[in-house]
Order: sequence, then C-alpha cells, then structure tokens
Amino acid sequence: MEAYPLAEIDDIMQKLGKSLKDIDGMPQLDSSLTQDLTNRLLNEELDYDRPSLKTLHEKSLNALNQFQRSAYDAILHSIQHDEGKLFFISSHGGTGKIFLWNTIASKLRSKSLIVLPVATSGLASVLLPNGRTTHSRFHIPLDITAESICEIKHGTQLAKPIQKTSLIIWDEAPMTHKYCFEALDKTLRDLMSIRYDNSRARPFGGLTVVCGGDFHQILPVIPQGERADIIDASLNSSYLWPHFEIYELKQNMRLHKEGIDAVEAEKIALFDKWLLQIGDGSLYDDSAHEIIRIPP
Repeated sequence: MEAYPLAEIDDIMQKLGKSLKDIDGMPQLDSSLTQDLTNRLLNEELDYDRPSLKTLHEKSLNALNQFQRSAYDAILHSIQHDEGKLFFISSHGGTGKIFLWNTIASKLRSKSLIVLPVATSGLASVLLPNGRTTHSRFHIPLDITAESICEIKHGTQLAKPIQKTSLIIWDEAPMTHKYCFEALDKTLRDLMSIRYDNSRARPFGGLTVVCGGDFHQILPVIPQGERADIIDASLNSSYLWPHFEIYELKQNMRLHKEGIDAVEAEKIALFDKWLLQIGDGSLYDDSAHEIIRIPP
C-alpha cells in the first residue's frame, strides 16, 4: 500500500471540503513544520554539502594566523553560548578577512546553522560564500533616515531564516551609513522577540553580528557633505558602536603566499607599509597641503 505524507492528505481533504481535524483520531499537522518546508529562502540557507564544508573548515582552520584565530575563537564562543556579541574586524588589504569569513561560514554551515554573509557593495558580496548585498538581504530602504526600519514583517518568507540565523557577517561596513545598521538593529529587536524574551533590550535583537572593513578606505558618501558630516554618518558614530569588540588583522597574508620569492616579498612589504602610512596620515611630503609623493 502506497503511503502519503500528512500534508498531501490534508491538501486532498481540503479539496473535498474537509480537513484532518474532522476525522476522529487522525494525527494533526504541525503548521510551523509545513511552513518551513515551503520556505524557499530558509531551504536555500540549509541546502549545503555538510561533509565537504567540514573538510574545508578543518583545512582552513589550520591555516588561520594568530590574529584571525583570536577573532574566530571569540565569534564562535559568542554563537555557541548565545551571547549575542558584536564584533568589528579591522583589516587592510591582504590580511585575510575574506578567508576568515569563509572559515567561519564553513564551520557553521557544516553544523546546519544559518549564517548570512552580506556586503555593502555588489562586488564585495560576490567574494562572500553565498553572499548578498545588505539592501537585498535585509530590505533596507534606499532613502535611509534615523527613523527607518527594514521592510521585513513577522511571518513572512524573509523573516523565517533571519529568526533562525546564528550569525550575520557584514563586510565593507565602514562604507555604509550608520542609519542602515540602526534600521536593521530596530528590525531585529522586533523580529527576534519570538526567540529571546529580552530581544528589545539587546543590540540586533540578541544575534551575534560581525562587521569588517577598513576605516582608512571609503567612508559613507554624503552628497555635498563636509568632513564632519561624513564622520557623523560613519558606523563608529552610531549608538551601536560602544557595543562592538574590535579585533585587528595585522599580518599581510600575501607575504606568506606559497612560491613567493624573497625579492617579491620585500616589495609587497614595502608597498603595504607605504599604504598604511598614507592611511594614517604620516607620509606627507607637504603636510600643510596634504601632498604625497608617489615613488617610482
């Protein structure tokens, strides 16, 4: 005799004008389970080759340097103990930020946990494992204000995977206006109320959130704005900033690339140092006019 799932039986009965609850002794459907089965967005975040990700994670974990490993351990501890901490990974080019994101994502996804990697720009999101732009993932309004919230409502297809998420990774965060973070913060404090009793009192509703980037690079673009306007729009001017724990990636991984010779490594090291000096404003030939001489 062929067996049919309860959901299929219930569908047939509804077409006949009846339901399973009308049949004495018939087990009832768990509606939350059937909703999860039909949630495409949720299924996408759980549909991974876990054995392959476990192998990838073990290989990547052994390759982390001391700075990456320190951040990795702190982030995983927050997730495992449901601490809901906020982290900012400060890193300039070549220090292995994307490698760290991939290592963390492979660890969580190999355990069937949901991690949502997002980036401010479309180009940066392509480098993330199944990454999306922040506006696409969280429906952040384009015309952002201090009162804005994300366009996500309880019970929707988009809300479900977010409410089950273990970690949000937000790359290139310094480029983003602080109101975008604050809009997501206000939204998650509401959405996560089904998971945490005190979600409204916790940043991002109690979720662990990791942001990364380099404040020496592009800051939020404020049309016709002056320096003070740009600084005021940055993440480190938000009410959320005091909640972040800051970790810095200091080791340039390009210097440790397999097969690189000593001469090439020295060139990379000198260029890396030169860029950092420009970033912190310590390499002016004419500091009064902010003039920098480009070497041959």
